[in-house]
Amino acid sequence: MESTVASGKRPGYGQLLRTAGAWTFLLPGFAARQPFAMLTIGIVLLVQHTTGSYGSAGAVAAVTGVSMALFAPQSGKLADRFGQRAVLVPGVLVHTVSGVALTVLALTGAPLWALFAAAVPTGASVPQVGPMVRARWAARLQGSPLMSTAAAFESVTDEFTFVVGPVLATALCTGVHPAAGLIAESALTLAGGLLFAAQRRTQPAHGNSVDARTERTSALSVPGVRVLAVAFLGIGSVFGGMQVSLTAFTEEIGQPGMNGLLYGLFAAGNMLAGVAVGTIAWKTGPRRRLVLGYAGLTLAASVLWTAHSVVLLGALGLIVGLFIAPALISGYTLVDSLVPASARTEAFTWLTGAVALGQAAAVTVAGQLADTYGAGAGFAVPLVGTALALVTLVTLRSRLTPRTSGRVAARGIGHRVPVTVD
Repeated sequence: MESTVASGKRPGYGQLLRTAGAWTFLLPGFAARQPFAMLTIGIVLLVQHTTGSYGSAGAVAAVTGVSMALFAPQSGKLADRFGQRAVLVPGVLVHTVSGVALTVLALTGAPLWALFAAAVPTGASVPQVGPMVRARWAARLQGSPLMSTAAAFESVTDEFTFVVGPVLATALCTGVHPAAGLIAESALTLAGGLLFAAQRRTQPAHGNSVDARTERTSALSVPGVRVLAVAFLGIGSVFGGMQVSLTAFTEEIGQPGMNGLLYGLFAAGNMLAGVAVGTIAWKTGPRRRLVLGYAGLTLAASVLWTAHSVVLLGALGLIVGLFIAPALISGYTLVDSLVPASARTEAFTWLTGAVALGQAAAVTVAGQLADTYGAGAGFAVPLVGTALALVTLVTLRSRLTPRTSGRVAARGIGHRVPVTVD
């Protein structure tokens, strides 16, 4: 990795994937995060089927998202302190039981409050595999220029799951049974989570390590992490608003099976952009790319409500997806430079939790709008969410300056110091 810096060559995916031990956590990690992309849409489709209301379906999904947003950072903090395996094993067991309980309650016509009660532990126990994989990359790369490539690779992996997951969940719910998507999510979480937890050798240091003793702090105490968390609420508003609005749109035109395909196109745009971001030798810093990404995302989201055909909506969804990855990758690249190693997993989970919280709010509001004003009204949610996030970033951009003292600054030599173009 030192030779890459010295020679000025652009680090790429090939070099990243040759990192020692990478494949031992990448493959199980991919299996373990796949169900996450199925959870919200599985709940929406099941509850809408049993209650006939997108508002109720969105509300149950929102409770799950809020619960995850509140508990995910605590899960990350515990993983930093006690190790990922200690958090994952009980988490996947609770999630599986809770998901099955939610399914049974929905199918038996339980009141809405009972669905909310089951949704709380379902969301709280969602395994934070994505942040854990990112923490493993950060621990192994130790500030290498490949960290930006790793962030791009993880975004591509996340978005590939969001291409496959919603399509799979929709196919199961519409072609097999309305509950099949949520049942499959619970089963995959159990199998994938336990498999990932078994990979002990690549776990980051935790507990009584030197970093933990000397730098133990809360990630949320860092101003830049708070700014990024607020900005990532906007990303969540896109995911949640698109899921509910696309579902309502395809129902409205009598083609519910097209929902998975449309959401897959949106996620495919995200994935393609992620691949590109990881292969470009950027001459601008991640802060500027973050702002530009949100500006493009806001502009693209502003025309979603005008689509009145599957073809046009698919094309617009693809364009919106193209701006998601640059924003996500820039944020994850920045956060590694803002916090000490002892708070790394917690920091990543704050961002993931913010996405979930934004998604939860979006599915609730978009569901109510779709019930009251029609499917097109729900597309206002991504626009408002990304616009507010953009204003936040522009106003508080100075707080995203990487740490310049101590251990983290030393790790940044070679790839963070040149980022003065911002």
